[in-house]
Amino acid sequence: MIIADEIVQTTCPYCGVGCQVDLHVKDGLIYRVNGRFDNPVNHGNLCVKGRFGFDYVHAPDRLTTPLVRRDRHTPFAAGDRASWPQALDFVAGRLRAIRDTYGPDSIAFLTSAKCTNEENYLLQKVARAVVGTNNVDHCARL
Repeated sequence: MIIADEIVQTTCPYCGVGCQVDLHVKDGLIYRVNGRFDNPVNHGNLCVKGRFGFDYVHAPDRLTTPLVRRDRHTPFAAGDRASWPQALDFVAGRLRAIRDTYGPDSIAFLTSAKCTNEENYLLQKVARAVVGTNNVDHCARL
């Protein structure tokens, strides 16, 4: 029997339901996932993706830093890698430039079923309050 070094309580990343899970970690690797019984959302139950779909966490080709495609708008001269602050500043600047040039309705936001309801709510607040557009849709409608 494997004894976990650590049990991490978190939210399943696969949909917006909000199932709570315990990640059993040994030597830095997730080796088991259990549903949390103290959560009224899933009462210890998990779908097949929630129970067995965590291989991507340890994938050797998983992205760990932002990659920015170089084109005429990109200020990155040294390859395609950027730090998180650089990448976020670049995206914010490009969105601001597009909004200022073509108007707020030239930008649209597509939210995801893999996000929580709270994360989807925050994105629509950014779209409406910051960018000034009502162009917000959800992948479940596609």
